Amino acid sequence: MFLSTDLVLKAYEKGIFPMSDSNYDPYIYWVEPKERGVIDLKEFKVSKSLTKLIRKDTHTVEINSNFEKVINLCAKNKKRKNSWINKQIIENYTKLHRLGFAKSIECYFDKSLVGGLYGIIVGGIFCGESMFSIRENASKIALTYLAALLKQGGFRFIDTQFYSDHLKQFGTKKISKNKYLKLLKDNKLLESPIFPEKLEKNVLDYFK
Repeated sequence: MFLSTDLVLKAYEKGIFPMSDSNYDPYIYWVEPKERGVIDLKEFKVSKSLTKLIRKDTHTVEINSNFEKVINLCAKNKKRKNSWINKQIIENYTKLHRLGFAKSIECYFDKSLVGGLYGIIVGGIFCGESMFSIRENASKIALTYLAALLKQGGFRFIDTQFYSDHLKQFGTKKISKNKYLKLLKDNKLLESPIFPEKLEKNVLDYFK
């Protein structure tokens, strides 16, 4: 099956999203997990070790400055044996970024892009798609900045799609498909929050 930006947005509104068998496979299939991972932004957790790292201020974080590079690095993530992000996913999500629906957070060290993430906005929910780290903990820093930006902008949840022990440390909880669909319905009826261009205060101040 082949994608379009309209098709992707309509799918997210129904709680489904596209994946591919590999980054070399030209086709996609639709995924609707029986259980979803969701972070309530009021319950987002920043560990002591991550707090300490952020306070060192060794990394620079930017917003929507290099979406295409982020999604390509997610597709080529060396920590995974294979990638579900193929060429048509990259092309359509890049178009969605230009249209304002897809967002990225980039983490830099010594002016090099070392980590980041991207996702789609659906009402008051940020649907996280993928993240990568070239330097240890860079994606964790990016996720923390994302949560701060979303809290500032009036968003309520991060949809992590799947639940994992790695995501549990940030406050991710497992919910059923039906509960997710209700959450999606309730939040997409909200007046659309605004994704900020920058933080108004220190990132850690959002989690006190």
